[in-house]
Amino acid sequence: MKLPLLGITLDERFLTHRLRSASSAGILTGILATLLFGWRLYIDKIWSWDLLIIASTFVIAKWAFMAWYRFTD
Repeated sequence: MKLPLLGITLDERFLTHRLRSASSAGILTGILATLLFGWRLYIDKIWSWDLLIIASTFVIAKWAFMAWYRFTD
């Protein structure tokens, strides 16, 4: 793949690294949101609805993508 503005040619390794890093970043973000929700719930005794929604979205999206790739592959 060649980037027209930069004039750089990218190979499959770059795309694979980009895919893996984005996946790892998403998983880490979901885990941190879940841990922060748990901390606020059990230590501070505060329901943090925004973190619960973020953590739930992560879990639902992960399951949906796993099912999609399983049944369409």
